[in-house]
Amino acid sequence: MKSAIAEVAQTYGIESWGAGYFGINSRGHLIVHPAEGDPRSVDVKQVVDDLLARRIKLPLILRFPQIFAGQVRKLNQSFRSAMKEYEYKGEHLAVFPMKVNQRRQVIEAYLEEATKYNYGLEAGSKPELYAAIALDQSPDSLLVCNGFKDDGFIDLAYIGTEIGKNVVIVIEKLNELPKVIDRTLASGTRPMLGMRVRLYTRGSGRWEKSGGEQSKFGLTTTELLQAVKMLREAGMIDMVRVLHFHIGSQITQIKRVKAGVKEAARVYAKIRKMGIDVDHLNVGGGAGVDYDGSKTSFESSANYTMQEFANDVIYTIKGVCEEENVPEPNVITESGRILVAYHAMLITNIIDEIETVQGIHNITLTDDEPQVINELYDLYKTMTSKNFLEYYHDALEHKEELFTLFDLGFVNLEERAKGETLFWEVCDRANNFAKLSQLKSEEFDDLRKLLSAKYLCNFSVFRSVPDHWAIDQLFPIIPIHKLNEVPTDTATLVDITCDSDGVVDKFVDLHDVKEVLEVHDLKPNEPYYLALLLIGAYQEVMGNFHNLFGTTNEAHVLVSGDGEYHISRIIPGSQVGDMLSFAKYEHDFLQEGFRTLLNRQIKKGKLTEEQADRLVEDYEGYYNGYTYLDTNGNR
Repeated sequence: MKSAIAEVAQTYGIESWGAGYFGINSRGHLIVHPAEGDPRSVDVKQVVDDLLARRIKLPLILRFPQIFAGQVRKLNQSFRSAMKEYEYKGEHLAVFPMKVNQRRQVIEAYLEEATKYNYGLEAGSKPELYAAIALDQSPDSLLVCNGFKDDGFIDLAYIGTEIGKNVVIVIEKLNELPKVIDRTLASGTRPMLGMRVRLYTRGSGRWEKSGGEQSKFGLTTTELLQAVKMLREAGMIDMVRVLHFHIGSQITQIKRVKAGVKEAARVYAKIRKMGIDVDHLNVGGGAGVDYDGSKTSFESSANYTMQEFANDVIYTIKGVCEEENVPEPNVITESGRILVAYHAMLITNIIDEIETVQGIHNITLTDDEPQVINELYDLYKTMTSKNFLEYYHDALEHKEELFTLFDLGFVNLEERAKGETLFWEVCDRANNFAKLSQLKSEEFDDLRKLLSAKYLCNFSVFRSVPDHWAIDQLFPIIPIHKLNEVPTDTATLVDITCDSDGVVDKFVDLHDVKEVLEVHDLKPNEPYYLALLLIGAYQEVMGNFHNLFGTTNEAHVLVSGDGEYHISRIIPGSQVGDMLSFAKYEHDFLQEGFRTLLNRQIKKGKLTEEQADRLVEDYEGYYNGYTYLDTNGNR
């Protein structure tokens, strides 16, 4: 017989999606291992309690930089292993795409580990490039410049080259090339150039359309040949060192990776045979994260491991190079999601529960109730395991009748409330009988979701997990405590924004997408915390400020050699004033407006000077407050 902890671990799928970083301890608390296979662990509930004691409010992001470092290390080991196995002669030079998470503390954590392997950065805009130029990379690493470029972008790339960075300017569009040629002639500086080719092959999953013939990026074969001609005529063909392609993000099928690499390797070989000394093949990003743990080609999963990804990239390139009798190029990868996703989680507290079933004890029936209410009550009292399906259908008809009678004025508000309560009680009882009979029915699957509570969570979906709202991306969600108790309830999650889209109603599952999350019964005055995991890629940088909810507090957690954790860094989230300034409500403007209104009330005799001063103090006090609800972790 399974222990409660083992059953709970299976319910939430920790071993499937956790990649060896997450588990449950004997206290029933979520734990984090700093590295795969590392026996040391951090008790997440203990960390949260520690932070709350320091008056750090929820919601908050917990970062585990050692996990990030572990993923970088794993990438290096995977490619070293593949190159050794296939006797590959080139090098592996990874770059981290800053767009995946540009936050300074994230990039610094990456560079601390990446420097050991000569791994660099990729910038896709002027702000990203401006920051990257100033960061201390390994002198042998690359700074790859992708994206559409104007004169300013190209000038920045040349500045980076002139201060000693190994800059690669990737030509995305043919009209970028004359700017590069002119800048080279004017300065005498010669950065490395890359050519991004538009492959026929597309990726798989949600971002499949970002690759292939209709991609907005890359040169067609004709344009590639034109670029070669232009550079030959300018005497700059030796600057072309990199062939680049990218077939999409979160590629779910390894066969698509192999197809793209094979096509690009063939282009590389043909370019080499044209007398162009390209010696790097940039295979782009797209290595997928298995968010749901299913290890399939589902859009929130990936049917391969990091090692398999590395093996197939290296094996495929080597095979084409041997066929074409050309040198094996250095391999550049731009996979960021798989490196950074695991290291961050959002902790939120449940503020309240919105229940559908209120309980029949809340109503009292009289002798003159409308017939429809008496009939609903009879259904409730006489339902059995044999008639529950029929009675449920009868209840649906009575519900329609109830609302029709209300619209016609034959049922008052109190009677409508009684009827609604009875209807949901009938549904709840029918659902329980359906569970006992193990009835498999889409109808009752929908009913189960309707009957599930809504847990009001102290966070913004739009700020913290925008991909769930925008593209139905799945993220593992799990309580950080009570994991030694089998959850008996189910719920969907709603955030604190004033928007009906602020919900989480799709949850990870090995075999399907769950519409409800298994949760524990909420107890009065007892906090209940949830963790939203694997949010380190894209979520923070793509999150918006809907309702002016800002960035959350965050803490960086490290595990020392003796197994003890320490909080190495705390970064405050946005204050009310920060968000008002973002929306161009400057402090002086608001203060002036508030005082104007106060003076009007004073002149009307509705406020005294003393009362006005108190209101100014109270109003001003909230300017530096946290944008989220202040509950001290409690309901």
